Amino acid sequence: MIRVIIADDHHLVRQGIRALLEKAGDMQVIGEAADGQEAVEMAERLQPDVLLLDIAMPRLNGVEAAGRVRSLDLPVQVVILSMYSDETLVRQALRSGARGYLLKSSVTEELLLAVRAAVHGETYLSPAISASLVAELLAQPAGQDDVAAFGRLSPREREVLQLVTEGHTNAEIAALMHISAKTVEKHRASVMEKLGVHDLAGLIRAAIKYGVVFVER
Repeated sequence: MIRVIIADDHHLVRQGIRALLEKAGDMQVIGEAADGQEAVEMAERLQPDVLLLDIAMPRLNGVEAAGRVRSLDLPVQVVILSMYSDETLVRQALRSGARGYLLKSSVTEELLLAVRAAVHGETYLSPAISASLVAELLAQPAGQDDVAAFGRLSPREREVLQLVTEGHTNAEIAALMHISAKTVEKHRASVMEKLGVHDLAGLIRAAIKYGVVFVER
């Protein structure tokens, strides 16, 4: 039986995915998470075979959560669910350790294929995403990456950036991250310096550009 955790901030979406997986007969949903941070904590505690991550989630987005799972060296395979086929996001997801990148418009039987492929250590991509394009992206030297500036941010700084652009105050961020407000301010200043922005509007534009937060299209 393939043990799966579903992470999506929409309850109805989670319920739909759960129904699809459990109908398959060889999969068991052992947990549901409503944000990226909760997904990482749940994966560490329950250690599923596969973690399904929506790419656009509060606190930690799917790419960041995938990276956290990899850094913890957990025996968990990650599949990203996304509304976006943007090549930058595909690149970020694969480099963060994801075994699959599935467009939400294809979440039917394809999801079952992606989960089974991930369990066997194989990579599954929605057919809408060109395999040759992905191979080219993965072979591209890091120095040529168009998100090089974002790559200089530490995991903590990326988390602060997401929380700031979600509208949290420094005090709220400090409570969520279990650090002091002064440390939050230091991270925030460092983010602004590394990304070359000078105000909140600049941070929001950068967060959208680098796929930290998402806007409806």
